[in-house]
Amino acid sequence: MDDSKVNALSLAMLGEINEAFDRAEADEAVVVFTGRPGRFSGGFDLGVIRSGGSDAADMLNAGFELAERLLSFPRPVVVASTGHSIAMGAFLLLSGDYRIGVRGAFKIMANEVAIGMTMPLTAIEICRQRLAPAHFERAVLLAEAYSPDDAVAAGFLDRVVEESELQQAAAEHALALTALDATAHRYSKLRARREMLVALRTAIEADDAAVRGL
Repeated sequence: MDDSKVNALSLAMLGEINEAFDRAEADEAVVVFTGRPGRFSGGFDLGVIRSGGSDAADMLNAGFELAERLLSFPRPVVVASTGHSIAMGAFLLLSGDYRIGVRGAFKIMANEVAIGMTMPLTAIEICRQRLAPAHFERAVLLAEAYSPDDAVAAGFLDRVVEESELQQAAAEHALALTALDATAHRYSKLRARREMLVALRTAIEADDAAVRGL
């Protein structure tokens, strides 16, 4: 992802990401999902969210369905977090199979409560399943900002490297994961995350209905 700004997850950006995942799925490829230097993603386009209406609902739905797709993707997904990962950016980070971040003065956080937004049910479900229990409420209810090193203990990241090492580390890890049996990985992932994926689908539908006023 690179919009030369904060990598806001607009409908256009989400559409392009899905197209890339369509190609990866067709190629049966292990994925490295990354951002531009200094910024993985700042989350949803806040201007669209605050304007409300169908555009906001469509964007939220598309973002959470992308997280669902990552969590059930048939091949491994390595997320290489290039810097700040905020809100939906952090939820996509949590949706990867293996997450590598860069060391530095970067924030990884779910900032919804800090900016006056009630946490969506889907975001809560993702955080509940992927964050360490001791950090779940700190992240969701208190909007705690984590440094990349602290984010490992919290569960946002699996590993932290220097910025100059990130792309090579992600590529090497992805290459190692190509040795996994693809069928065994796919069905083991679906079995391991079955309850989470059911809860996630219910949450996505509830969030969509709430935003649309249904």
